[in-house]
Amino acid sequence: MKIAVTGGLGFIGSAVIRQLLGEPSSDESLEPIEPVEVMNIDKVTYAATTGSVVSIAESPFYHHVEIDIADGAALTEAFARFEPDAVIHLAAESHVDRSIDGPDAFVRTNVVGTYELLQAARFEAERRNVLDSFRFLHVSTDEVFGSLSLNDDPFDEFTAYDPRSPYSASKAASDHFVRAWHETYGLPTIITNCSNNYGPFHFPEKLIPLMILKAVAREPLPVYGRGDNIRDWLYVEDHARAIVTALRRGQPGETYAVGGNAERANLDVVQTICDQVDAELGDDIGSRRDLIEFVADRPGHDLRYAIDSSKIQRELDWAPSIDFTEGLALTVRWYLDNEWWWRPLLSERYDGHRLGAAVAS
Repeated sequence: MKIAVTGGLGFIGSAVIRQLLGEPSSDESLEPIEPVEVMNIDKVTYAATTGSVVSIAESPFYHHVEIDIADGAALTEAFARFEPDAVIHLAAESHVDRSIDGPDAFVRTNVVGTYELLQAARFEAERRNVLDSFRFLHVSTDEVFGSLSLNDDPFDEFTAYDPRSPYSASKAASDHFVRAWHETYGLPTIITNCSNNYGPFHFPEKLIPLMILKAVAREPLPVYGRGDNIRDWLYVEDHARAIVTALRRGQPGETYAVGGNAERANLDVVQTICDQVDAELGDDIGSRRDLIEFVADRPGHDLRYAIDSSKIQRELDWAPSIDFTEGLALTVRWYLDNEWWWRPLLSERYDGHRLGAAVAS
């Protein structure tokens, strides 16, 4: 089987590729996947790192092509050369704070790029007369559903769309395009909507890796508002396994909600990180909880996300295998052990400064 993966130098995309090429899971009870041939389509943005695929980069089953998914001609040429049986679409601008500062990049990549990818996949499947067996799996987010109150039921596959940020609006638009290409052109598409991911190789602009690295450096730990915004956390390897499962066993035209069943308030997450870093580094200067500083909230900050994953568990026999406490400990340990990966990112690409503080003028 040949699979084209977009955004494979990113956080989730690299985890998917490592699984597709047979890398063992952190959960030793899970069997590795039999390797397949992968074409990684990644234009190498600020958040892309070749270090995220260093363990499989020399595999004869792995190929990287540097293509912007908004370049339809380049996609068509790459597909004709590789002849994929399936596409896993993960390439996206994904940071809400950056979408507040510069929404244009999110429209170009997440909306226009998805359109061009759908067209290239459709034409390639039609060219080879494999439309029925072809699969296009689009990886989306729970943020398209808006915000939950504390008493609301979790999001599921029937939740109405209500995006609140430029990022979530762009992902909602891409979801609609994917469904339209299934209904109009018969392209066999599948959509997954996931909760917040965390784990190794996560670019340090996001909450968990940023707090880990600031805690290690004993820098102030900025928490938006009062830290009471709630997210459902999903270990990235569990998510990658859900994506591969949905690709192989999911039904075209269906949507699968993927969550970690691990709702935590942001303040609780940061406090747990402080405790784990304290335990790992063992200094006696004082608790890193004292570094927490409450800062002005993000504009339009959704209160709560939560996912009901019962459909994918029931129909595709997937469930998260790594709980949040274990996963966060694994993540903290990984960042402590892998300074070679994150140190250049902090010095050359992102220094930890505040993003998205105000709506761009």
